[in-house]
Amino acid sequence: MPAEFQAPPLLDYVAVVAWALSGALVGLRKRFDVVGVFMTALVAAAGGGMIRDGVLLQTLPPVLTNPFYLPLILGTTIFAITLAQRLHSARKIETLIELVDAVGTPAFAVVSIEFARRANLPLPGVLLVGCVGGVGGGVLRDILVREIPEIMQPGRYLAILVALACALYMILTIGFALPAGPVAWGAVAFYFCVRLLTVRMDWRTRAVLGE
Repeated sequence: MPAEFQAPPLLDYVAVVAWALSGALVGLRKRFDVVGVFMTALVAAAGGGMIRDGVLLQTLPPVLTNPFYLPLILGTTIFAITLAQRLHSARKIETLIELVDAVGTPAFAVVSIEFARRANLPLPGVLLVGCVGGVGGGVLRDILVREIPEIMQPGRYLAILVALACALYMILTIGFALPAGPVAWGAVAFYFCVRLLTVRMDWRTRAVLGE
C-alpha cells in the first residue's frame, strides 16, 4: 500500500468543520453556555480522530499536531452560535445537525481509511478504522451530552451506510486503482444521498427485542 496520504487534504478539513458544527449545534440545543458549546464542538470534531489515532493506530491525533484544527473548530463554534440565533427553531437545528452529520461521517471515514492504509494495516483493519473514525466523534459527542449514541439505537441504517461507504471507497481505490480524490468525494456523496433517502422514506432498523 502507498505510504503517502491519498485522499484530498481538503476532505479532512471539511470533516472537521462538519463535525464541529454538529457538536456546537448539539450543545446549543442542550442550552449550554459558550464553553459548553465549544467543548461539544471540540469533542465531536476531534473525538473520532483521537479514538482512531490514540487507540487504534497509536499515533498522535492531528488535533495535537495540525495547527489549523483548533482555529477551525473555534471559528465553526462562533458561526454555529450566530446561525442558531437566526434559526429560532429546534426543528430546524435538528435538521441541520442531520445534514452536517451526513457530510462529516463519510468524510472522516474516508480520511481514517487513508490513515489506516498509511499504517499498513490489513484490509479488514482498514475497514474497521474507517468505520470507527467516521462515527467516533458522534459517539463521544452524544455521551458527553448524556444521550445514547445514535449508532446504538434503532434508526436509519447509520452503521450499515458507513460500512458501505468505506467498502465502496476501498474497492474502487484499492481493487480498481481509481484516483483517490474523485472516489473520496464520490463516497461522501453516496453516503449523503442514501442517508437523506432513508430519512425521506423513513426507512428504519428495528430493536432486536420488541416490546
